[in-house]
Amino acid sequence: MGESLRPRGIGSAGGDRTHTWVGSLMGYIAPRRNPGRRARSRFRYMTAVASAIMLPSLLAACASAHAATGPVTLNFYANPDVSGATAKVAAACSAQSHGQYTISYQVLPLASDQQRQQLVRRLAAHDNSVDIMMLDVTWEPEFAEAGWVLPWTGSDKQQAETGTLKPALETAIWHNQLVAVPDFSNTELLWYRSDLVKTPPATWAQMINDSIQLAAEGKPHYIEIQGAQYEGTTVWFNTMLASAGGSVLTPDAEQASLGAPAVTALGMMKRLATSVAADPSLGVQEENQNRLAMEAGTAAFELNYPFVYPSMKSDNPALFKYFKWAPYPELVAGQPAHATIGGTDLAVSAYSRYPKLDFQAALCLRDQASQLENATVGGLPPTLVSLYSDPAMFPDYPFHADILRGLETASVRPETPAYQILSIDVSHLVSPPADIDPASTEKSMAGEVDDALQEKGLIP
Repeated sequence: MGESLRPRGIGSAGGDRTHTWVGSLMGYIAPRRNPGRRARSRFRYMTAVASAIMLPSLLAACASAHAATGPVTLNFYANPDVSGATAKVAAACSAQSHGQYTISYQVLPLASDQQRQQLVRRLAAHDNSVDIMMLDVTWEPEFAEAGWVLPWTGSDKQQAETGTLKPALETAIWHNQLVAVPDFSNTELLWYRSDLVKTPPATWAQMINDSIQLAAEGKPHYIEIQGAQYEGTTVWFNTMLASAGGSVLTPDAEQASLGAPAVTALGMMKRLATSVAADPSLGVQEENQNRLAMEAGTAAFELNYPFVYPSMKSDNPALFKYFKWAPYPELVAGQPAHATIGGTDLAVSAYSRYPKLDFQAALCLRDQASQLENATVGGLPPTLVSLYSDPAMFPDYPFHADILRGLETASVRPETPAYQILSIDVSHLVSPPADIDPASTEKSMAGEVDDALQEKGLIP
């Protein structure tokens, strides 16, 4: 949903999956089915590229096909997880199938952009060795529009929707069809030092004012947040925009919306960046740099994901006792903030030979027991509401109530097959944040977004 994220279990308790955008398949974007779109030529090009990898894909398919006399092998392409939770869940679901299938955990690359590249290449080649996929919450429109994933219907759809957080479900819907099932989620909280601030600020204005006052007293005062030219800064802008009552796209996702709420959001980003509250490195900072600055004792506030909590506990025990959390600050006083939701969804490949078993296995991989394992061992916030009241969650998630509240009111990133281009354009317009000119930046952004929707750009 940025940096090449550390595998789960190495301090990163489900930090949002963001993009480095290196290469990104030579600018390839999944084709839309509308023959009038420019994506047709890209698809023809991708077919030529895909042919170069057909042979290893066919060999992988043959390796799975030998199981005809025993349990079917279902290949589950998922993010790296050194905590062991994913492997344990896959083994448990295999056992629960009573000999119907064995889930083979295929580890994707560490960086999100490389994960996407591998899946895109395989799917464009119609690789039938791909069965179940873990998708970043921004990929669903692209994959669905290309016809690479199967929609969820009937009882499978009903089971997938029951008890699931609504914003998490929204990430898995494209053109009113459920095209994936929410697996885990994530959102940012406000983290602060209680030895410096007795009452956490409720609004952005109050937080900046508190920081300025701390600076005047010669105390640690920086506000740590993501400001580099990458996905994390797009997420910051999206959060501020949604909190101001706006959105990047119109409801039909056909053109830019933005407008006055975007000017308000950009104005506050500019205000922070040009004040003493801003870390001097804001324009190049990502989540991990924010974490390290807070642990070093130079900051009073941090907007970040829950992985910072166990990290502070292990890296700076003395400061940990003052490390507290609060809901994401409001941009407009009296209007709840809408922090952007992160996480992953599970999708079934349109080219799998075992779709019925794929849906069954995917439901198991994200059922209550599996999500509890992923939460308590892998550090990943669940998408099933009931788990937030499960006492088994409390020791590792003392902030569970605030995470749930944040997820229930979360905003979703712009849903469009052109998201990768759109996100790059937005991040380059708002980073470095000190260079923002609210009115002119909004105008430029509207043009860039409309161009992205018409696919007039390439992923670098």
